[in-house]
Amino acid sequence: MAKIISFMHISLDGFVAGPNGEMDWIKVDKEIFDYIGKRISESNTALYGRVTYEMMENYWPTAGDKLDASRHDIEHASWYNNVYKVVLSTTIKSAGLINTKIISNNLSDNINAIKQQAGKEILLFGSPTATHALIQLNLIDGYWLFVNPIILGRGIPLFANIKDKTKLTLLNTRQFTCGVTELNYIVDK
Repeated sequence: MAKIISFMHISLDGFVAGPNGEMDWIKVDKEIFDYIGKRISESNTALYGRVTYEMMENYWPTAGDKLDASRHDIEHASWYNNVYKVVLSTTIKSAGLINTKIISNNLSDNINAIKQQAGKEILLFGSPTATHALIQLNLIDGYWLFVNPIILGRGIPLFANIKDKTKLTLLNTRQFTCGVTELNYIVDK
């Protein structure tokens, strides 16, 4: 059965975005892009909330076609265009979408069915609202966090309205030269 791994950039004080969704504080560079690219290339399923999906869909399908596209843009656009996408949304309609499934109800049953069909990992990109919903249903199997060296003070928290303690096991860490630290956890079940 595939595991859902929540992939997030996070501030030192636990926020995944500023109060209005700002993400201009996130540090990324070639070293991080290359590292992330290796792992996501092994995943064949991406999970998004509506807002993140719409943001991705507005950029990645053609990002690799631009004359000034970076190697990262070319590689990630290719991956994005080929990966199976699952979107949690009550407003997006699935008509005309290629290689994309919209889940608008029965979240637990639908996600568990996808976990049975997918490969080893389903990467949940960003999407704090979707992440919160999946946490409440105990459907997150791990956290792949990139802790940015900044304290935001306020914003959208990664962990909100947690009902019960969740024990985690640290799989690995990595320090990047730009000051970002990767923390890779699996949920103890």
